[in-house]
Amino acid sequence: MSLFIVLWLMNSGTAVRDAVSGYFKDPKAYSQKRGSGPANSGEGLTITRQTAQDLRKQIEEALRRAPDFQKMRDYILISVTGEGLRIELLETEQGMFFVTGSPNPTPSGERLIQVLAAELGRMGNEIVIEGHTDSRPFRNSGPTTGYSNWELSSDRANTARRLLHRYGVAPNQVVEVRGFADRRPMQPAAPDDARNRRISLVVKV
Repeated sequence: MSLFIVLWLMNSGTAVRDAVSGYFKDPKAYSQKRGSGPANSGEGLTITRQTAQDLRKQIEEALRRAPDFQKMRDYILISVTGEGLRIELLETEQGMFFVTGSPNPTPSGERLIQVLAAELGRMGNEIVIEGHTDSRPFRNSGPTTGYSNWELSSDRANTARRLLHRYGVAPNQVVEVRGFADRRPMQPAAPDDARNRRISLVVKV
């Protein structure tokens, strides 16, 4: 078996040999470089850190020009992950980007998404949209009945998708819409924390 592996590597391209070499030299670091972001989707994308940082600066500059940015700035997180550039819009108890318990955006939330849409539309990168909730259940909801956090997370992600398209993102840019309910908390030790309610935009690089 070892002989066949060696022969296969000898006849493989440079990218394959580099990938195998990188993994065995440092499996953990290589997985972080190539692997999934918080959504654990495992796309295995190659991230050019400089490109991602340039996109981050471009988006941050656009957001600073948004009318309500000062009151929202502490609830917008931008980071570079294995999937790409991740933009997190975190909720408050009062509802920062979406009306509490509803898929309807607040006026401030819609204006901010409008700014993001104009910028992301010019970039042209593929986008993944995620919806997340806290663990507080809806009244009278259950696994087979009622409106639950599964529906809310999916509906908010789709609301964000429609707004992005309305304000400048091309139809083919959005490649995936995910609703995770409370399964991917930002604050695992505090599952009821309002910051677990969020919309995440992953800009693929």
